[in-house]
Formats: sequence, C-alpha cells, structure tokens
Amino acid sequence: MNGRRLTPVPPLPEGAPVRRPRPAAEAGGETPVLCVHFHPAADGPLDEEIYDGLLALLAEVTPVVQALPPAAALADVRGATRYFGRDPAGIAALLRVRSLARYGTDCAVGVAANPMLARMAARDAAPGTVRVLPADEDEVAAFLARRPAAALHGVGPATARTLCAYGLDSVGRIAAAPLPALQRILGAAAGRTLHERARGIDPTPVTPEARARSMGAEHRFATDELDPAHRRRALLALADGLGARLRESGQAARGLTLTVRYADGSATTRTRTFAEPTAHTPELTAVAYDLHGALGLQRARVRAVALRAEGLTDAEGVPHQLTFDAADDKARRVEAAVDRARARFGPSAVGPAAALHVA
Repeated sequence: MNGRRLTPVPPLPEGAPVRRPRPAAEAGGETPVLCVHFHPAADGPLDEEIYDGLLALLAEVTPVVQALPPAAALADVRGATRYFGRDPAGIAALLRVRSLARYGTDCAVGVAANPMLARMAARDAAPGTVRVLPADEDEVAAFLARRPAAALHGVGPATARTLCAYGLDSVGRIAAAPLPALQRILGAAAGRTLHERARGIDPTPVTPEARARSMGAEHRFATDELDPAHRRRALLALADGLGARLRESGQAARGLTLTVRYADGSATTRTRTFAEPTAHTPELTAVAYDLHGALGLQRARVRAVALRAEGLTDAEGVPHQLTFDAADDKARRVEAAVDRARARFGPSAVGPAAALHVA
C-alpha cells in the first residue's frame, strides 16, 4: 500500500485481554432493530408479489421498514414496542404468526440494537426462529469473537483474504487490532468502519424507502460449485432468461445486482448501474461476468448465484445510443429473432449453447 511494507499482525494469544466493544446504547442510542428473512414454503425464490405483501405486513407494525431484496427486510420497532405493549422479541413473534397466516411464509428474525447485529443474528437463525442478541457489551463480544472476518457486513471474499494474510481471520482478532494497523491495510475510511463493526458498532439507521421495481432469477447448484467456468455458465443462463423476460414485458433495467451464496450460508452482493437502461442480453451478461470476476473467488464453495435487474422502467421511453458497430446491430437482430422463436415454440426452444446442461 503506497510502497510501504506492512508487518502481519501477530496472532492473538489465548486468554489475552481484548478491548470490549461499546454497547450499542453508547454508540448512538439503543434502537431495537429486526432483520426478517422470509422463507417460502416451496423451494425456490420468493415471489415478488408475496414479497411486496410481506413488506406491507411489516409496515402495519412499524412505518420504519427498509427492504432488502429479494427476501429480507429491516424494521425499526422502537415505536411498535410501546404501541403493542410487547418487547422486540414479542413483535418478532407477532410478525411471524401474521406472515404464516396470510402468506404461508415462515421467517427467521434477528433482534439486536443495530442493523448490522440484527443481520448477523438473522443469518444464523433457522426458519421459525427468533434470535435475540442483548445490547450488552460482553454478550456482543462473545457473539462476534470467533466469527470469520467475512461474517461482518461489507467484508467480501477479497477483503477477507487480505485480512487473513495479516492474521486477522476472525472478528475477535480484528477487534483487538489497533485502528492504525487496519487503516494501513484497508485505507482510512474502510479501516475505521471495520474497526467499529468488529466492536458491534453500526450507527447506520434503518431507512424507510419504497422498493425499486426489480426482476430476478436464481440458480442453485446441485453440489457446492468450485469451478468459476461452471458459475459463468450459470450466470449466462440467468442473464439470457432475465433479458428475455425484460423484453417480453417491455421493460429495461437501470442496474444489475449479483448475489453469490456460499456453503456456510453467507452471501456477497454487488450492484452496477448501466450507462443507459437496457434489456440487451449481451450487456446483462457482460456486467454479470464483470461483477463475478471482481469478487476474486478462487476456491470459494458457491451454493447459488442470483441476478436481479434493478430500477425497471418502460423500454419504449429509453433512449438508445446510436452506434456504427455492425456486430452490435447484428446481435440485436439475432436477439429479436430468438425472442420470436421463443414466443412461438416456448422459452426452451433456443438459447446459448454454453448455457446448456447447467447443473
């Protein structure tokens, strides 16, 4: 980094004292936050209409709801605890009953003092479970200490590998590392953010916002996939199907989100915005490949990959940059011919040869 040679942080000796994180109450006020992960009864992704209904169900309990597509949400229940006369765990149980009764969808709920801890609590919870993490510094420290670095929100595989190279392979070791060392490794802003998150501090508020219109698809591998080439073929199949659905519905996407789910249950999400809204399969595929390549996955055990077209808009109102590229013009004519064939003979009538037999 900037030509300076960094010395690996020595391993933390067993029994060595660790500076405990400040309780969330000291880090900006205790705000009970729920992270709700919805689990549909049928195996597969959550239907978007049902997801919208579940978000509306949360809004009946608290107006402070932040969507986390495709199947989760954050909820600030500070006011709801007073209104319903229940503690946060009781609010979570109420939401679970309503979710099952109205939509037949179970959920796992993490309850904590800030969004990051609530996300982490929900990630480990089985469907039908309400996991509560008290806002006590010792309990927060114990909850975080032995978790891998990648368990912290915002730490992807590439950052986790960098931290592991310096002996920072667990959240406990990161919490014990001096702030200047983390800043030399990751940069000033990223180092400080990681320093706080490793101590259970997350001042980010739950931000209520309307869910952007989107369309998604997911591929689950039969076994945990180690081969990048196989993952690229799955991404090609997803992008091809997503492009066809967008064009059939007369829509274009402003951005594309890639989600990679790993064997340990964790996930990484990356998003990129297009220069102009598109439903063109080659553009969707190229961005999907770029996002996947930028993750630097080498021997990661991947359970599933998902693509989501974000910020959908009417394709008729989208301007298209004129080009003298004959190859692009030809690709669009071929794409139109493929769409006509699929409309007549079915979606499986024609498709990319490289996407055949994706398993």
